[in-house]
Amino acid sequence: MATSVPGDDEESLSVVPANKASWEDLQLVFGTRGDPATCQCQWFKTTSADWKSIPVEQQRRRLREQTGCDNPTATSTIGLVAYLEGEAVGWVSVEPRTEFLTRLATSRVPWAGRDEDQQDAGVWAVMCFVVRKGFRRRGIARALARASVGYARDHGARAIEGYPMTVDKDQTVSWGQLYIGSVGMFESAGFDVVASPTEKRRVMRINF
Repeated sequence: MATSVPGDDEESLSVVPANKASWEDLQLVFGTRGDPATCQCQWFKTTSADWKSIPVEQQRRRLREQTGCDNPTATSTIGLVAYLEGEAVGWVSVEPRTEFLTRLATSRVPWAGRDEDQQDAGVWAVMCFVVRKGFRRRGIARALARASVGYARDHGARAIEGYPMTVDKDQTVSWGQLYIGSVGMFESAGFDVVASPTEKRRVMRINF
């Protein structure tokens, strides 16, 4: 079922599980150029050794299988798609943290200073945002962050985390750097900072 979420500019967005979106719509969000188009949200699911050797078309096939797009009766998916007045404009990946261990297991960001069981599938993670070019800075990513909370809770998560970066008021940051989200974005969705593993990165979490 679609969830209506007011954007920061008071436009009404609907957010749906990716399996209830069309593959064509999701690819419209990812575009044909730049990091989203080439990554297809596979970075955290692929080893560094394999990353450069996998063709983009194979990455697309993997994403299509993972999302179950065009299959509203699918029992699982890996993210949410945002629509503005019926037009696909954004994506967020959200699923159990264990699904991202290909990368996260060897990263200090999620674990530094914390006693966490990496194999705990009850903790979900928000890993990647994509907002379609031409629709950025309109509250879409914030709305997706908020929607991810309810989606994770409704699918059995006992907690949800994100690993955003801090952004100073006068700092210019490219969208490519913000695919993990900003602290302000997660704060607006009700997340609290639970760790500061690096100068610019934070671990933010909600316990259900």
